[in-house]
Amino acid sequence: QAQLVESGGSLVQAGGSLRLSCAASGSIFSPNTMGWYRQAPGKQREVVALIRESDSTFYADSVKGRFTISRDNAKNTVDLQMNSLKPEDTADYYCNLRCHVTDRDYWGQGTQVTVSS
Repeated sequence: QAQLVESGGSLVQAGGSLRLSCAASGSIFSPNTMGWYRQAPGKQREVVALIRESDSTFYADSVKGRFTISRDNAKNTVDLQMNSLKPEDTADYYCNLRCHVTDRDYWGQGTQVTVSS
């Protein structure tokens, strides 16, 4: 079992920046992908950004050029730097760890990001 703990969510004005952090602990198998998802009120959870241990990344079109995902494999952490935030970025953000050997997903408890206009 792996446990994920997020931090960094807050209220910010449009155009501002936030940095989300996630620390994973427990049984973490390689290879794996870490990432961030978000869920706005009344909407389905959607992928925001993913990063493999090789540092290859994926970004949703809506955040390309504004968000940057990074990870520290030695510390099992993943961060999401969010710049030029928009009101439509308002959501609960969830950290995810996918272990490819076991094909299991682990989720954090979520951290709230609110962007005011």
